[in-house]
Amino acid sequence: MSRVEFMQGNAACAEGALAAGCRFFGGYPITPSTEIAETMARRLPKVGGVFISMEDELASIAAVIGAAWTGTRAMTATSGPGFSLMMENIGYAAMTETPCVIVNIQRGGPSTGQPTRAAQGDMLQCRFGSHGDYSTIALTPNSVQEMFDLTVKAFNLANRFRVPTLLMSDEIVGHMRERMAIPDSVDIIPPAPLAEGSLPFEAGDDGVPGFAPFGSGRSIHVTGLTHDERGYPDTTDPEAHDRLVRRLVTKVESARREIADYVVTNPDAETVFVTYGPPSRTVEQVMHTHPDDDIGHLRLRLVWPFPEFALQEFPNAKVFLMPELNMGQMVREVQRHVDQPVISIPKIGGELHTPAELVRILEAHR
Repeated sequence: MSRVEFMQGNAACAEGALAAGCRFFGGYPITPSTEIAETMARRLPKVGGVFISMEDELASIAAVIGAAWTGTRAMTATSGPGFSLMMENIGYAAMTETPCVIVNIQRGGPSTGQPTRAAQGDMLQCRFGSHGDYSTIALTPNSVQEMFDLTVKAFNLANRFRVPTLLMSDEIVGHMRERMAIPDSVDIIPPAPLAEGSLPFEAGDDGVPGFAPFGSGRSIHVTGLTHDERGYPDTTDPEAHDRLVRRLVTKVESARREIADYVVTNPDAETVFVTYGPPSRTVEQVMHTHPDDDIGHLRLRLVWPFPEFALQEFPNAKVFLMPELNMGQMVREVQRHVDQPVISIPKIGGELHTPAELVRILEAHR
């Protein structure tokens, strides 16, 4: 059963977090994500959770990491400048294998940029923004309903892989209002427990160690330094560092088919749009108004790890077209995985591509 609501995207994100069992939110207000914090501030105390407004975004992500290590499902939400400030601790969360969720409602940048306008300029930052080698998981909703659904999924993926997981939305989806269904319950995946006799960072075949949060009765040492399976620093042994970092990357990258989430429309088409987030809505409108045209569409709901095998769903493709609200970021991933021409359709300034703009590009590349 579910109830139908008319809701803003940011509020739907908060409701998804609550449904997924989130009971801690640490954040700092920043446009256009603030409604997530406001909703969590109202709702968390009513379900036994904790909301804390920190002094800045550095403290916010630090508080979230600390809360996660108590076994609490924890989340923060921010936008461009705040996301940049979080980068060091996102790397720390990756190194310590802390399951947590970071929501980025993207806006125009760089720097303070356009606080009230939409962008998708942080898509490479969310994968490579912190220093060193690591992997994260990033989801990209295109509707209010998906703000709810993919927030739930983000928590489950964070717990499944013990990795900081990112919901990469934007001002358009965050501030739009649509009908959505809120189910009475959702599937919740807890972290696998640390097996008796196992070391704290001793991984099984899937590369993911069991999780023993503080207070569980196990003695756990947590450090951002290179560490061995006990969690003790081991910074000068090349083999120890190689073994640890390769596992941190491989546990996510080797599961790319398991966690891939994408939608294929008209796989026999010769002209194929590849999208994520709100540009997909413009493509859907073009396909609706031009139903007889030979147009395919690959819509990515999860962009990292990048599902390059999804491009093989279009065996007849002669050209790929990729509209993005940036100067061309994820298009590079498509270009390096196909032999056909890949046309970037960048747009910055805060407005979504119009159907007419995409139709002109479509006609020019046939």
